[in-house]
Amino acid sequence: MAGAAPVGAIEAASAAPAPAAPERRGWMTRLRAGLSKTRGNLAGLFSNVRVDDALFEELEAALIASDAGVGTTDWLMRELQQRVRRERLADGEQVRQALRALLVELLKPLEQPVDIDRAEPLVLMIAGVNGAGKTTSIGKLAHHLRREGKSILLAAGDTFRAAAREQLAEWGARNQVEVIAQHGGDPAAVAFDAVSAGRARRTGVVIIDTAGRLPTQLHLMEELKKIRRVVAKAMEGAPHETLLVLDGNTGQNMLAQVKAFDEAIGLSGLIVTKLDGTAKGGAIAALAFTRRERPIPVYFVGVGEGIEDLQAFSADEFASALLD
Repeated sequence: MAGAAPVGAIEAASAAPAPAAPERRGWMTRLRAGLSKTRGNLAGLFSNVRVDDALFEELEAALIASDAGVGTTDWLMRELQQRVRRERLADGEQVRQALRALLVELLKPLEQPVDIDRAEPLVLMIAGVNGAGKTTSIGKLAHHLRREGKSILLAAGDTFRAAAREQLAEWGARNQVEVIAQHGGDPAAVAFDAVSAGRARRTGVVIIDTAGRLPTQLHLMEELKKIRRVVAKAMEGAPHETLLVLDGNTGQNMLAQVKAFDEAIGLSGLIVTKLDGTAKGGAIAALAFTRRERPIPVYFVGVGEGIEDLQAFSADEFASALLD
């Protein structure tokens, strides 16, 4: 589906059927509501205004306030002003459309589908800091994968918190999938058992939860590396996807988290959650700008607690939610 906007939370290499238009419209409504604070600050600048230095100064301030960061904002403003001069844009609406096009161009490298048919089982390892929405995101992923016809096995690799195991067990029951867990055991052993069971049963997807941790907790980051090594012993080439769940409210701190986890375990994709009213959204643009030499795709974004509130990231939809 190269060149097409993602149409569901997960896409197979062979294009999955598109969800009904009303479902996607409902998703866009929730995404727009989640980013309404930033859209109000940005889109409102272009109504009945002169295209002059005052407009660009206000726009620059609004972009920085959206968590886009200074470097990303400088690039956007420089490119925008060049386009305004080159194309002789004379009214605010034309400038808004030009900025929207630049945002889509910047975000497009982050828009990639997950190939869910590349291995059996496909092993997903999920990491993140405490409170990012990691376990909830796993539950939603399991739901969408089942809709794609995949059998699922969940591994409760957060062996330190009983509440985490219980939460994953609830999602397992809700999705009618099995959860492999141990009480106080070694997280790597749980992951190994889950991958081995997935191979023996020819399960479609194994999703491994891990304990929430801060990048500064070096012993926990080492444990994360161990889980990855052990999973690779259980199945050659696994984990096939190493995903980091990010809280959309963390702003520029998102960049530091991505850097630290990528250095530790080699990230293949991101999930950005909680874009539900307080998040500003600009940090995703900053992520695209700062990692443009080696983009890490944002596979999914989430806007709420509902099981359908996790969908594939689309550069065009995200830019629309920020500016239209």
